Amino acid sequence: MPTSGTPDEHTLDAYDFDLPRERIAQHPASRREDSRLLHLDTPTGDVTDHGFADFASLLTGDEILVVNDTRVLPARLITFKESGGRVELLLLPRNDEDTETMARCMARSNNPLAEGMALRMATGAPPLRIVELLESGRVRVDCSEAGGVADAFGANGSLPLPPYIEREDGPTPDDEVRYQTIFARRRGAVAAPTAGLHFTARLVRTIQERGVPVIPITLHVGPGTFQPVRTPDLRAHQVESEWVRMGPVAANALNKARGEGRRIIAVGTTVVRTLESLVAPDGSFAPRELWTDLTIRPGHVFGAVDGLLTNFHLPRSSLLVLVATFAGREKTLAAYRHAVASSYRFYSYGDAMLIR
Repeated sequence: MPTSGTPDEHTLDAYDFDLPRERIAQHPASRREDSRLLHLDTPTGDVTDHGFADFASLLTGDEILVVNDTRVLPARLITFKESGGRVELLLLPRNDEDTETMARCMARSNNPLAEGMALRMATGAPPLRIVELLESGRVRVDCSEAGGVADAFGANGSLPLPPYIEREDGPTPDDEVRYQTIFARRRGAVAAPTAGLHFTARLVRTIQERGVPVIPITLHVGPGTFQPVRTPDLRAHQVESEWVRMGPVAANALNKARGEGRRIIAVGTTVVRTLESLVAPDGSFAPRELWTDLTIRPGHVFGAVDGLLTNFHLPRSSLLVLVATFAGREKTLAAYRHAVASSYRFYSYGDAMLIR
C-alpha cells in the first residue's frame, strides 16, 4: 500500500512533473549525434550526463540493439470545403478495412463535416470525398479521383510534425530528413520512432565494431502516440492498436542473442511494445506480424527487454508510464527532474535517456 500522501502507481497523478515550456525542442540538434544522453543505472538509480556520440562507449559488447525501421508517411494534408473552410487530415496507418483508394483519417475542422463532402487541395488536384463519419473525429475518405491514397498524400501531403512543435511556417525541407531515422525503410507511420533519430551510419558502425548486432523490427506508429490519458486510473486506459512485424532474420538474431546471454536493448518505446507483444512465454521469438493492443503499465512483467534507449516524454503520458514501469517510477521521475534542471531538451527533437 502507498504511504500517506504518496500517489498510487496506478493513478495518472503519479506521473506528473514540472516541465518548463522552453525545454520542449522545436528543432533538432545541429547534427544527429550532437544531442545529449542521460544514463540511468537502474540498480542504483544513479544518473550521469553524456553526449549521444558516447552511446557506443556505454555498451559492453554483450548486448543486441533492436531498432524500428518504420518510415513516416507524408500523412498531413490540408484541404478545403467548397465554402473555403479549412480541413486538416491526418492519414491513419492502414488496416484491413482500408484499400488503395479508401483511407481513414483524423479530421480537424472549425465546422461539422458531412458525408459526401468534397475536400479540395490547394494544388488543384482532384478532390477527396468524405464517405463516412467515424467516431473520435475520424472520417473515411475516398481518394480515387486523386489517383488513390498513395498519390493523393504522396503528392500533396507533408510530414506530420507533432503538435507540440509549434512553428508558424510548419515543416521545413530539413525536417524531411531529420524527422526520419536512418533505419527508416517500411512506409506506414504517422510519427517517427524518435529514439532512433540520434543515430548516424558512423555511430552504427562503431556499435557493430564493438560486437553489438543492430537488428530492425517494425511498428507503424499511429496517432495514439499523441493521445492523452483521459482516465485517472491507468488500469482503465487502453493505448490504440498498432501494426507490428518481426521477420525471420530478426527472430533468428534475437533467439541467437538470447542463447548467447546477450541483453536486448530496445531503441525506443515502440520497440519495447513490439518485442513485449511478440515474445513467447519461454522468451523466444518467431516471425510474426499482427495488430497489438498491448498497454504497458504497472504490473506488466517484461519478458523481452533488458535495456531501453528513449527520448524524454510528456508528463502524465502513456509513454512516461511505460518508461516508469520498466525503470521504476521514483527512479524515472528523479532522472526527469535532473534532466529538467540540467536543461535537457524534451520530446521528438529532444535528447535521449539510456536505461539499463
